[in-house]
Amino acid sequence: MEEDVYRNDTIDKQALKALAVRSDAKGLAQATGHLGLLAVTGGLVLLASGPVAFAAAALVHGIVLVFLFAPLHEAIHRTAFASRRLNDAVAAACGFLLLLPAGYFRAFHFEHHRFTQDPLRDPELAGPPISSIAGYLLHVSGASYWRERLGTLLRHAGGRVDEGFVPPRQRPATVREARWHCGLYGALLAGSLWAQSPLLLMLWVLPMVLGQPFLRLFLLAEHSGCPQTADMLRNSRTTETHRALRWLCWNMNRHTAHHAYPALPFHALPAADLLLAPEIAVRGKGYGAVNAEILPALLGGRAGAGARSHRP
Repeated sequence: MEEDVYRNDTIDKQALKALAVRSDAKGLAQATGHLGLLAVTGGLVLLASGPVAFAAAALVHGIVLVFLFAPLHEAIHRTAFASRRLNDAVAAACGFLLLLPAGYFRAFHFEHHRFTQDPLRDPELAGPPISSIAGYLLHVSGASYWRERLGTLLRHAGGRVDEGFVPPRQRPATVREARWHCGLYGALLAGSLWAQSPLLLMLWVLPMVLGQPFLRLFLLAEHSGCPQTADMLRNSRTTETHRALRWLCWNMNRHTAHHAYPALPFHALPAADLLLAPEIAVRGKGYGAVNAEILPALLGGRAGAGARSHRP
């Protein structure tokens, strides 16, 4: 999504334009740091002695792993790097690890940007709403995510792509993408069974399951409880958080600035947030506080709650 989708005459367009400069150097520094942290946490998993130490290391590794959603998201916007090829390569790699094919996710996510918080057209609002504690816990557990991902991936690999946000001309590519994903997953599984190696389970599958609830809580804060309006500075939430999480999520806690001006790269979002601060309507203080705030709205079914039981 190259264009700005929000118009506001009170905002300095030239200042925003100056911020919208993409950088291979900044993108590579961020990506290298994320990969380096993954290597460290993966090493902790391999070195862990005893079940408690292993579980703790796998949880930490899983959190770092599932937050590859941040570079995936940035790269499908093609703002992580100046190079289109680099953006597409990183998106494909991250999407493979997260069971979320990059081309399909780009179509889904751009539709979400076009129709944010529109209950009839935003694909993030297509599932059944969260309306009970059990539904909330199911969502946060990641179980509904895995069910949706595996079901959609297999359906696409079988040749059926019926989502309205995927244009007919793109559907053959979506099928091919799902098939190469499934083929590689199958090859990795077969190789692991042949070698009788638990490495994929230890370093990928189990950590992904353990880390997914933290990503679910993070994503719930983006729009849940925000007004169902087309105004981008009101329908998205910016959440203040500590420096480590800001780094791990590639500044996507500044979600209002991103939604109003999706052409801005991740490293420009803090400056954009300062520029837009007087216009930003919904700002939370910490992800724990935001989830505690939105949960009553979700359970009460109040308009604008905006969460559904599954979303990529």
